[in-house]
Amino acid sequence: MSSNNLPLKNIKILELASVLAGPSVGMFFAELGATVIKVENLVTNGDVTRNWKLPTEADDDISGYFSSVNWGKLSLAIDITRPEGLEIIHKLTTQCDIVLASYKPGDDKKLKVDYETLSALNPELIYAHLTGYGLNNPRPGFDAIIQAEAGFTYMNGEADSMPVKMPVALMDVLAAHHLKEAILISLLKRINTGRGEYIDVSLIRSGIASLVNQATNWLVGNSIPERLGSDHPNIVPYGTLFKTADNKEIVLAVGTEKHFHDLCAVLDAPELFNDLRFKTNKDRVNHKEALKELLRKKFLLHERDAMLEKLNAKRIPAGSVNNMKEVFETDEAKEMLLQDTINRGITGVRSVAFRFNRNGLVNNILPPPHYGDSTTEVLSSWLGFKEQYINDLIEKQVIYAKK
Repeated sequence: MSSNNLPLKNIKILELASVLAGPSVGMFFAELGATVIKVENLVTNGDVTRNWKLPTEADDDISGYFSSVNWGKLSLAIDITRPEGLEIIHKLTTQCDIVLASYKPGDDKKLKVDYETLSALNPELIYAHLTGYGLNNPRPGFDAIIQAEAGFTYMNGEADSMPVKMPVALMDVLAAHHLKEAILISLLKRINTGRGEYIDVSLIRSGIASLVNQATNWLVGNSIPERLGSDHPNIVPYGTLFKTADNKEIVLAVGTEKHFHDLCAVLDAPELFNDLRFKTNKDRVNHKEALKELLRKKFLLHERDAMLEKLNAKRIPAGSVNNMKEVFETDEAKEMLLQDTINRGITGVRSVAFRFNRNGLVNNILPPPHYGDSTTEVLSSWLGFKEQYINDLIEKQVIYAKK
């Protein structure tokens, strides 16, 4: 799809956010055609994730972590605590549709980049504010802490293990999705009203809202969800892993009686289906350990790929447990890879996971920006600053511009 046909090609966004949640929202809109200016703190040499590198990564200012959520953006390196820097932000705000902010409550007002200040300059502005704990709690939001406080860590892990943090910053990801939804709704509202508005999304609320059935297992069933490994508390065998003869793993999602009947047939184990302990899902939940042990012995008689072929032929929900290399060998993952159009040697994964039409996903976008590599472009083309004035700002360390 060409950039001319992208639905948000006329939208301009000022990203006053760093790390993962806020920037992932910016990248989402960049993939949909929006122009996104990523404002990076000159005092700290930009987004902290630029330095969150694995030992195997190149020694430059673009880490794998940073590149996961920063494709398609312009980098403006600036000190907004300086009067000249703040003036630049205020001037850019008058040209933008959306501000993405991830300040702690109160910090936005101290810096004079809060909604009241910026909306006075641009009444059509949509101000999307992401916090850790909402507007009444100044604690900074760190995903690992909020995973724990929102109940996810307690539930995660094997039955006999300590609680385990999930290996992805899921609270950031969930909050980002909620923020995207809110912004899209605000854009629709603005068509009718001509005015912007303030949006408040917090990591803790997004995490709690995403507990779904685990929350209602407590609220309705008065049962605290405990660690079950990959097992499901309400369905058996669902999510359960089974090792195969070639020392690989299969995961099952047997959600109906037909699924279970067909599973027993594929495993040549009619005795399991006829066993009264496993007749219904409720029976299987009550006798899950006995059933799992019997199924483990059956799966050890088969190699993974051959067994998956049989299961898929019978439409029994099952899949392989893939490592990251195996993930990106699948057709579905290959079509989501982002292409580096200027040969920086960077690869990434799309944040937009849907199609606009049957012909494919969204257009190719530029790879993540180097720190400050768009400062001069933004100040000259957006604000009309002359070269001498830009050089003066560089000299005074109000801005940084990559040569």
